[in-house]
Amino acid sequence: MQCPNCRHPESHVLESRSADLSRSVRRRRECLRCQERFTTYERIETIPLTVIKRDGRRESFRRSKMFHGLSQACEKTTVTPEQVKLVVEDVENLLQQRNYREITSQDLGELVLDRLGQLSEVAYIRFASVYGQFANVEDFSAILRLLEKRGEKSLRLGQASQHQDHELLR
Repeated sequence: MQCPNCRHPESHVLESRSADLSRSVRRRRECLRCQERFTTYERIETIPLTVIKRDGRRESFRRSKMFHGLSQACEKTTVTPEQVKLVVEDVENLLQQRNYREITSQDLGELVLDRLGQLSEVAYIRFASVYGQFANVEDFSAILRLLEKRGEKSLRLGQASQHQDHELLR
């Protein structure tokens, strides 16, 4: 590793530790010539992903763009920046594990919505309105009906689970 101070090509590692939720290694180094100390990060190289937009254009996947969109949707909700970061990392890891390197913006939006729906219904609706390009009130009504059905389903599942728990206690 080249020293940022004197450009000497050799240094030794003073300390190593896990960073970025164990997705990288942080190394504290010291130059063998000038004794300057500096920090480096080692990450697994990922294969670039491509997002196919609605109009057919292709653009490189940018996690910062997803983080920004999610942060806006989660503004003034109970969703924390750390939770947003975890959603972005979860989606990106899922995409990296797939065998193909292209994803449509619609599929990407669905992956985000699946995770966002577990955190906040308000953030879910905000994100869906932008990603889904809502044009009128009916678009909002449709997503609200979907959320209501999902809520009724989980309520029924919860009631069934409570009934089973009650039966086990007898």
